[in-house]
Amino acid sequence: MSSSMAAPVAVEYPDSDGKPLPDSDFQLDDLTYARDRLRIYYYHQCGRDDVYVAGNLFLYYQEGNRNAAVAPDIFVVLGVPNHKRRSYRLWDEGRVPDFVLEITSSSTWEEDQGHKRELYRRLGVTEYWQYDPTGAHLQPVLQGLELAAGEYVPIAARETAQGLPALASRVLGLELHATGDGLRFHDPVTDQYLPTSAEDAAARAVAEARADAAAARADAADARANAADARADAADARANAADTRADAEAQARTAAEARIAELEARLRDRGAPDR
Repeated sequence: MSSSMAAPVAVEYPDSDGKPLPDSDFQLDDLTYARDRLRIYYYHQCGRDDVYVAGNLFLYYQEGNRNAAVAPDIFVVLGVPNHKRRSYRLWDEGRVPDFVLEITSSSTWEEDQGHKRELYRRLGVTEYWQYDPTGAHLQPVLQGLELAAGEYVPIAARETAQGLPALASRVLGLELHATGDGLRFHDPVTDQYLPTSAEDAAARAVAEARADAAAARADAADARANAADARADAADARANAADTRADAEAQARTAAEARIAELEARLRDRGAPDR
């Protein structure tokens, strides 16, 4: 009698569920801003390569179960390498996201408030944020929760000088503001918003225009200096030519005077009486 053991079946973890991205421009604009600005902030401004920022990426939280997955709109993990991933698997990475942001839409708001909130709490996500760009489902439109003793507690909001709600994320070291132009991240160190792509492009255009103007001014100054040098060279050349002419005239006078003296001497010799 013989027996054999079947080889374990490899589990495939899909990269996509085939569902569309956010419902409208409102959600997509905020999602794109949050993902791109946080990446730039950590990688370029902070110089950190141990922060992973992702958007609409599958997060698998139970090995061997391809259905145990969630796709946060934005999540940030501190202390893991910064490289591209097809999905984020907790058992491989060893770290739960520290920050999750869900951008509310008509098709997701109930799940964001219910199932996802409870799942993130059970997983141990330190901060869970929700933002409603249309104001149709959440009031206030920006809400943050922080894990304390295993339960989520609200993050207190303050009002900015402009009358905008602002909530501080201790995980990110940034504030989140709900502005008339959408969700913005505010850096309390620089007292500046992390710029949008359009603001970045405008700032680059202004910087390039200023650099071009400075280069043009430098070129004009060089041209003026070169012209002044040319005028000085021309003046030196004229002075040298005048000196050359003066030397030649002096030499000619000296030669003429010597010739006259010689002729006068000869005339004197011819007119002298014989002795």
